[in-house]
Amino acid sequence: MNAATRMFMSPQSVVLIAALLFALVVGFINPNFLSLATVIDLLRNSLVTAIFALGVMMVLASGGIDVSFPAIGAFAMYTTMSLVLGVDFDVPIIALFVVSAAIGASLGLVNGILIGGLGLPTLIVTLGTLSLFRGALLTFVGTTYITNVPRNVISFARTMIVRMENAVGQLASLPLSFVVLVGVTAFVAIIMNLTKFGRAIYAIGGSEEGARRIGIKVGRTKVLIYVIVGAIAGLAGMTHMTLSRMANPFDLVGMELNVIAAVVLGGARITGGHGTVTGTLLGALLITMINTSLLSAGVPSYWQRVVVGALIIIGTGLPIVIDRLAKRRERLAQAAV
Repeated sequence: MNAATRMFMSPQSVVLIAALLFALVVGFINPNFLSLATVIDLLRNSLVTAIFALGVMMVLASGGIDVSFPAIGAFAMYTTMSLVLGVDFDVPIIALFVVSAAIGASLGLVNGILIGGLGLPTLIVTLGTLSLFRGALLTFVGTTYITNVPRNVISFARTMIVRMENAVGQLASLPLSFVVLVGVTAFVAIIMNLTKFGRAIYAIGGSEEGARRIGIKVGRTKVLIYVIVGAIAGLAGMTHMTLSRMANPFDLVGMELNVIAAVVLGGARITGGHGTVTGTLLGALLITMINTSLLSAGVPSYWQRVVVGALIIIGTGLPIVIDRLAKRRERLAQAAV
């Protein structure tokens, strides 16, 4: 298989082609869909999903799975805003993001110690901490909406990078919080592509025992992975708060399916060893596009979950099919020689 064919059959290319085909179909039904305003609207709607997905991609690349990130994001966001209520002065917006990321990192450390330190299964641990963190938030922190957010938050939320109207006069805008996604994307891309830590993540996902044999400290690496993912979840939670301009402890529940679907569609594998930043962002955009289109078409929410569930199965099976086809072609080529 030549380089051009491998590139065309890569998960990123498949997701990009699927997104373009889906956009063309929706655009044929609704010509107003194919516009710059629609792209801006999709970018805005996919912000939180994409930030979460970048963290989850790191976990899947290491051969693990995390379903606790929405609870971490909600806990970090709501706790940060609860702390702000007791302060008499306006806290800088960057300080809110830093505090939320720090709280998220501390919760991620709990996952990391249980998984990397004690060697417990990732799915069982994160299922447990999902309930633990959420229960702790509602029991000890609060259950009421926080609507009296600081003026700095309102100012940040109202600042737009781009603002325009679509063909039917609806406003489409890209908020300043988009820079959070840009920052997280750059951070994760550098880690995964340019550092020894990133190579260790892929090595552990490929073969944990093999990684241990070449000197990688598997336990320590896993702990650091979940700390970073927790910090990213904290940033995602605070980004969500700036978009909604309120802190709701019941928000972000149920995002696991969409985020994991985005990561899997982007080329990450449940078995580990694979995953890219570009593919993850494309997957998040595709999931958002599908959900937005189904919602605008009046499709019930439970049918949306059916579609997303089917996409997870397709995204999981597609790389396996591609690998099998590639190996079959190689065997046929060798047999012909």
